[in-house]
Amino acid sequence: MKRLLFWLSAIVLGVAVGAGGAVAAMGMGARMGVEQVGGWTINRLAGSTAADPVTRAIVARVGLLALAQEETIYLQMTRDEAGRPLREACRYELTGGALPARWWAVTIYAGDNYLPVNHDDAFSVDASRAQTDAAGRWRAEVQAERGDATNWISSRAAGEGFSLTLRLYNPEDAARTRPRGIPVPTLRTIGCAGGAP
Repeated sequence: MKRLLFWLSAIVLGVAVGAGGAVAAMGMGARMGVEQVGGWTINRLAGSTAADPVTRAIVARVGLLALAQEETIYLQMTRDEAGRPLREACRYELTGGALPARWWAVTIYAGDNYLPVNHDDAFSVDASRAQTDAAGRWRAEVQAERGDATNWISSRAAGEGFSLTLRLYNPEDAARTRPRGIPVPTLRTIGCAGGAP
């Protein structure tokens, strides 16, 4: 009986240590392959054939169905220019120009990695809808109310800690091999409700 209890205890301990190690590895692994590109982050392993089992588990957990990097590059922004989490209570201006891809889109996701639950039908701006100036530059407002924004991404019901995802579809080779050279859009905080920073 003692021998049986010993083996059962060893199995339970082994499962607990293994599961704890896997969770810890996924937490630390989420930072592996991550690079800063302006105010955006890119995981060089997402959509890569070089992705290890930990990276694949992280992708499965977060729900990002990453296409191969030859097809799409993903960049994410979660903080403003001062390093504060993006918040529904604030108004932001996103500005950019031509991007090294056949097509691009910037989409908002609430803190749960799903689209905000609202009926504004303004979850993104993209290469085919963004109105540009004579120099090919575009500007979008990220805020809960449209106001007089020409290009608008609605943050209504996005809460605190939402993110913006920039997708570059059919990117140029230079963008894949040297992502730090991508001329990513920039974000500027216009103001926040109640004057809070």
